[in-house]
Amino acid sequence: MIVEPSVELIDYTEDPEMNVAVAARLCYSEKGNKEIRESLSKEKKEALIKKILDLGHYSTLEHTFFSFHIVCSRVTSHQLVRQRVGVSYSQRSQRYVKEDNFDFIIPPKIKNKGSEAVKVFKDHYERSRETYNELLDQGIPPEDARFVLPAVKTNLIASYNARSLYHLFSLRCCARAQWEIREIARDMLEQVKSVAPLLFSKAGADCEAKGVCPEGDLSCGRIENLDNINGDNNG
Repeated sequence: MIVEPSVELIDYTEDPEMNVAVAARLCYSEKGNKEIRESLSKEKKEALIKKILDLGHYSTLEHTFFSFHIVCSRVTSHQLVRQRVGVSYSQRSQRYVKEDNFDFIIPPKIKNKGSEAVKVFKDHYERSRETYNELLDQGIPPEDARFVLPAVKTNLIASYNARSLYHLFSLRCCARAQWEIREIARDMLEQVKSVAPLLFSKAGADCEAKGVCPEGDLSCGRIENLDNINGDNNG
């Protein structure tokens, strides 16, 4: 079956912005956790969060966590799990779970090319499914039969601290990121902003969040457009 990539925020630290603010204040206070929490009004907490982000005191962001359920292709999951610092993953195993009726994701460029391209793509997946099932019928274990599988759909739980999310968003919200992981990252950013808007107010692709582009000659050109917009607004 054809499915779409998706992501859902399933759990997160209660009052994540307070956790970050307390961690920052604790570094320079004789008071403990409870006293600091009681002393931080909404206004003081927000002012402290803004200062943390402006100064780049991002180590304090490591004290709050966000967990997601992600549905994507194996192409994208292999990109996601390359990030190891401040993040944990649990992924559906192709060794222990049979993929005899797997789902798959069709890239937009193949969809947009037309019905002939979609048919070629789907036919390949059906042949892979048939080969996989034939190997299982011959007694080949799933851990070996999976070698014939293409980039099928997978499920995983991914848990990040806020600092590791900033890193993810800077890389994967970029227009040059692969389309599927970019789509997932932007959706993740939207969801964490819904529960911690101030904490993630400076998160996103570097061109939007920092006003710089690290891509050099490979830049998509968006940074120039943003500069022009900002120049018009300032002028």
